[in-house]
Amino acid sequence: MPPKPKITKDMILNVVLKITQETGFEAVNARSIAGKLQCSTCPIFTCYENMDELKTEFLDFAFEYYDRYVADYGESENTAPYLLLPLSYIEFAKEETNLFKLLFINDMDLDMKEANDFYKEIGNEEKAKAFSEMIGVQPERGKEIFLDLFLYTHGIAVLTATGKLSFDSRSSEKMLRNFLSAYLKQETERNGTLDESESLFN
Repeated sequence: MPPKPKITKDMILNVVLKITQETGFEAVNARSIAGKLQCSTCPIFTCYENMDELKTEFLDFAFEYYDRYVADYGESENTAPYLLLPLSYIEFAKEETNLFKLLFINDMDLDMKEANDFYKEIGNEEKAKAFSEMIGVQPERGKEIFLDLFLYTHGIAVLTATGKLSFDSRSSEKMLRNFLSAYLKQETERNGTLDESESLFN
């Protein structure tokens, strides 16, 4: 008989991804992984000291999967660059519900006691800066808008993932555009100046 293939970390991580997509991360354990791989649990604990170590590595693996999803979404959809992150986030909640719940609800690494705490998370400062350039506002103002847009988008995505909303992508895009337009219109009225960036969202 030919020797059984060696079980690798990559094989384990892909199986954990599949189980999570199908039934949720709650169903991931040594036995369920071994069942998919058609092996005993021993190879799993040869690769990983324990399930906590596996989960830590899987979260990184899953975030890489999410980043590829966003990139693919940007290539396949005719989306305004400043709406790529929020729209792909909502679509990810719809199409990859169990992964979304794991990454952005159950294990979301965000502890906000004040607005600036959002920018302690790695990458958010750079994303806000890029967003500011896309819509043509000063960086500090852009950070305020980006945070409010994230909170609004997160609310829609969570409601989508929990089955409370079922909007199509066109409806989601319209809501996000209306949100940004109303936000900048309010700012324009308060400051008494015309903001050219407002026209982007109409």
